[in-house]
Amino acid sequence: MKKIKTICALFLLSLLLVNCKSDKKSIDFKELTDHYFDDKNSLNPVDATINGQNQYNDQLVFEMTDSYRKKQALFFDKYQSELSKVNKEQLSPEELNSYEIIKWEIEVGKEVLHQPTNLMPIHQFWGTHLTMSQFASGSAAQPFKTEKDYKNFLKRMDLYAVWIDSAMVYMKKGIAKGLVLPKSLTIKVIPQFEEIITPKVEDNLFYSALKTFPASFTEAQKSSLTKEYTSAIQEKLMPQYKKMIAFLKGEYLAASRSTSGIGSIPNGKEMYTAYVKQWTTTNKTPNEIHEIGLKEVARLNSEMEKVKQQVGYKGTLKEFLNEVRNKKELKPFTKPEEVLAHFQKIYETIKPNVDKLFSLQPKTKFEIRRTEAFREKTASAEYIQGAVDGSRPGIFYVPIPNAKEYNVLEDEDLFLHEAIPGHHFQMSLQQENTNLPNFRRYNWFGAYGEGWALYTESLGKELGLYNDPYQYLGMLNDEIHRAIRLVVDTGIHSKGWTREQAIQYSLDNEAESEASITSEVERYMAIPGQALSYKIGQLKIIELRHKAEKELGSTFDIRKFHAIVLESGVMPLALLEKKIDTWIKSTK
Repeated sequence: MKKIKTICALFLLSLLLVNCKSDKKSIDFKELTDHYFDDKNSLNPVDATINGQNQYNDQLVFEMTDSYRKKQALFFDKYQSELSKVNKEQLSPEELNSYEIIKWEIEVGKEVLHQPTNLMPIHQFWGTHLTMSQFASGSAAQPFKTEKDYKNFLKRMDLYAVWIDSAMVYMKKGIAKGLVLPKSLTIKVIPQFEEIITPKVEDNLFYSALKTFPASFTEAQKSSLTKEYTSAIQEKLMPQYKKMIAFLKGEYLAASRSTSGIGSIPNGKEMYTAYVKQWTTTNKTPNEIHEIGLKEVARLNSEMEKVKQQVGYKGTLKEFLNEVRNKKELKPFTKPEEVLAHFQKIYETIKPNVDKLFSLQPKTKFEIRRTEAFREKTASAEYIQGAVDGSRPGIFYVPIPNAKEYNVLEDEDLFLHEAIPGHHFQMSLQQENTNLPNFRRYNWFGAYGEGWALYTESLGKELGLYNDPYQYLGMLNDEIHRAIRLVVDTGIHSKGWTREQAIQYSLDNEAESEASITSEVERYMAIPGQALSYKIGQLKIIELRHKAEKELGSTFDIRKFHAIVLESGVMPLALLEKKIDTWIKSTK
């Protein structure tokens, strides 16, 4: 009898534990992810516009302000609390990925928010001032199809004029605390504001959308909008631009630092550690990453030596790279149109071979365009994702400031990385996957996204490219470029390297012009840690492919591997590894 009572008691206890577990899931997980997405968009309305979430098109946040940062902190606390109410055991594998992604974003978001990054709100590589200029061009993510669209951007312009004031306020606080840009970066920012000012309002970039009114607009609508835009540009925006230029040239330039890395500023080492974790999605230390970079540079230099021998060059590798930088045969163009046609030819070459490697391909359309004139001088080639509704294609932007000096050395691998099957495949498939919660369809992790794009460069021969040894050298040169980033980014920000040291190290190890390398090094100075994401992510994907090939043997299917990597969108690298391991086990 005693034994029966004990069994009954244990049974009742087990029922109680089950009920407790089920009670823990007191909130609907889909509802949680929906709210998380909405709140993220509200906190980041410019990103929302880029992602086609058009209900935020009239909004602009002052991301450097204390009040905004308090909102961020409340957002993190809210969702940390919400996650604690979820019973993980009741989640599907994909829901569990969503849970872990939110958890990771909150933890790292809090670490970064703890740093005084808001005191340097402007630099030359990206940010609100550059995005607003892109939007103003009328050819970017900000739509100009209806009168409401035009009114939305008008409101955003009004807010942007105030944003410039806020930026100056916090930059002055940065001056007081020694948290300022390096002088070389301040010098690069000044022209980005100067070039927007024009003698005639009709020539102003922010007037652009008025030149392409939809045919359905009445004369009254056109007249009213023209008047409002003219007033906003002349009376609100341009006076603010002039104030910012005067501030940058005077007070800020004088206070700008002579050091290159953030390790030299207050809280700099902690700031860099947070950035490294954010961009690599790993716990690797700057020193570990530096050592990985040195090893990869040595390996790739050895591969480049083989190409040097193949083409019969007798000098040193450094002399070979110097020759390649200026080789006339690699600068065959005289017009920008010829550069664009060259990329179109690369596209046509790989088209027949893509099916052999990819069973999962996007529906989003794709275009090749020249980078807009206002940012062409300082821009790198890049991909801007398309809109899910098909209203905007994915766009591969190519800067061609001087067609006669344009070197084709890296064009084949550049196309694979930025366009197909790199960013265009990955971003488009992620956005198109309606089985994912929206916050994941429009999400980004550099280590995964850039790691994937760099990995795709290694697929060139399988796609019909790299038949020319110089194009294969270009691929090696681009890969060593990313390996150099591991050395240089950590060197600048954690080892006290100067801008000049970083430039020289790059010149010694890759076939890029000094001007290009200088822009790259200054990019690392502006966005610490971001450049680490490419190689760290690529190495992980290659490692996982080799692991799958080894364990699955003859049953390994490259098309399936690529589908498994791409189907769930971006995620921290540890989650991707877990996903591939699960696939390997289920396949075996």
